[in-house]
Amino acid sequence: LLLPLLCCLSPASAGKLLVIPMEGSHWLSMREVLAELSKRGHEIVVLAPDNKILIDSSDIYDLKTYPVPIKKEEMEALIRSFGPRCFSEDPFLIRFWNVLKYFRKSASLFEATCRSLLYNKEVMKYIQGSKFDAIFTDPFNPCGQIIAVHFSIPSVFFMRGVPCNIDIQAAQSPDPPSYVPRMFSLLTDHMTFSQRVKNFLIFLSESFSCSVAFSPFEELASEFLRRPVTMTQLLSHGSVWLKRLDFAFDYPMPVMPNMVFIGGINCGHKKALSE
Repeated sequence: LLLPLLCCLSPASAGKLLVIPMEGSHWLSMREVLAELSKRGHEIVVLAPDNKILIDSSDIYDLKTYPVPIKKEEMEALIRSFGPRCFSEDPFLIRFWNVLKYFRKSASLFEATCRSLLYNKEVMKYIQGSKFDAIFTDPFNPCGQIIAVHFSIPSVFFMRGVPCNIDIQAAQSPDPPSYVPRMFSLLTDHMTFSQRVKNFLIFLSESFSCSVAFSPFEELASEFLRRPVTMTQLLSHGSVWLKRLDFAFDYPMPVMPNMVFIGGINCGHKKALSE
């Protein structure tokens, strides 16, 4: 009975993948995945702005670029400034204010880049006619997801996390601030009462900071899709979430079935030690 059923099943075939990446270290991890997908026969097209920094041509994918009004030097300066702001040992309020200023500037630059892509008729026509099977993108910059929703293409997210735990909310995972540390809080899942209070206050502040960071994208998405849409609603359409996390290095958390933890993707492949 099983053999006739197996004969009716068609073998898995390679697909056509559109990649809309995030620049910087996000891309370095994503490139490792693309190399493996290429080995398995998938056709890959990477769509990047012409001010790209680390994204370069390769034999494993076809690189297509589109013009943007932002200089490469300006984008490099923005990326370099992110680490010191986030991991500073300054008091929380100072760190919060510095990160907020960064969010304002980065949102403006990324929104301008995204607008250049969405209203590039030639690129949009290419995407529509290419019949991609899926879009592989980093939701930290939701431009790829706007395109996925617009063309009704399944999206696969590749990410470490989205500020304000929007990724968790979009996937409808439990996110109690009494137990789940907020991003950049420097807390763990084992918190004292005072730390839980601090975590809750950070949770309350996120609605303000993320409205600053993502409101330009929400306005752009609503304009382009011709209907009101929030960041959470936009990301809720994600089909698969590949999260660069690992419980061994982070903390246990409730997740949804379409979330896959791939924290080891960032680990280098080392040679075995000699005897």
